[in-house]
Amino acid sequence: MSKIREAFEGGKAFIPFITCGDPDLETTKKLVLAMAQAGADIIELGIPFSDPTAEGPVIQEANLRALSGGVTTDKIFEMVKELRESVSIPFVFMTYANVVFSYGNTRRSGSEEAGGDNAAIGGTEAFLQKAAEAGVNGLILPDVPFEEKEDFAPACKKYGIELISLVAPTSQERIATVAKEAEGFLYCVSSLGVTGVRSQITTDIGAMVSLVRQASDIPAAIGFGISTPQQAKEMARKADGVIVGSAIVKLIAQHGRDCIPYVTEYVKQMKEAIS
Repeated sequence: MSKIREAFEGGKAFIPFITCGDPDLETTKKLVLAMAQAGADIIELGIPFSDPTAEGPVIQEANLRALSGGVTTDKIFEMVKELRESVSIPFVFMTYANVVFSYGNTRRSGSEEAGGDNAAIGGTEAFLQKAAEAGVNGLILPDVPFEEKEDFAPACKKYGIELISLVAPTSQERIATVAKEAEGFLYCVSSLGVTGVRSQITTDIGAMVSLVRQASDIPAAIGFGISTPQQAKEMARKADGVIVGSAIVKLIAQHGRDCIPYVTEYVKQMKEAIS
């Protein structure tokens, strides 16, 4: 069994998301350590991108702050490697296709870059090799449709990184197909639109997860819009795990480098709510 699947074995999984480098990498590192100690089962690490299309304003602004502060993918790899000395829970990168493609391309000579698709494949390989060496277990690319995952899946497999698939409320006919091939866990998007805190989640999550269950035994985790312990509790009744990003990133934006105790307390409360 994969390390990510194992994280769901002990009960409902709480999966917090943070943007690496917001407000700086040193704080990100402290946050990861604190969240792991507070009960997080898997941690999603966002690699900043200048055009994060799936994100709402809270995470978009975090991306901009991190990029303005000079964070790079290499610095994030280095941070993860250091964290691996003391944190054993799974890490999943969440980023965009262009970050993965362009990583390798910037390391190639001009003649190789002129190779078009081959250069892009090299970029993907270089990224995944470094991610695996750093100790990353999974990858989420919200801008890559299931039908295009083959651009990344072979290299992920080669380096032992699970490519996490997403399904949305509108994916009805596709849910079974995606679930059958899903790895690690299936990211069930609770609401249409971009990430962000929502006062209510009106999607029929139960029906969505039921379709997953009929097709596969893959753990299903609900994300997008969850912010309160009560919402987390309700979602956890219907699924195997809960993913929270914007509510945590909001706390980081409010408190900056002093955010550690606030995020720690929040993670404790959320984990308690779903246990």
